Amino acid sequence: MLNTIFRLPNVIEQSGLSRSSVYLRISQGLWTKPISLGGRAVGWPANEVNELIAARIAGRNDEEIRDLVTNLETNRKSAL
Repeated sequence: MLNTIFRLPNVIEQSGLSRSSVYLRISQGLWTKPISLGGRAVGWPANEVNELIAARIAGRNDEEIRDLVTNLETNRKSAL
């Protein structure tokens, strides 16, 4: 299983969102929080970005997206 981390420019490119929109969605619970890569660098697991994009394409509403975000962040902890 390949675990790729997307930095913000990759997230912007993949999702079509702006930087401010990504962070707004994080504050609204509609996007996963970034993980620390050390120092001042952060990133997002590629599988989470892809799942969030797929959920939007599938027409999921905000509440369903919030549930997905919660599940994705919970799965991070259990993946250790």
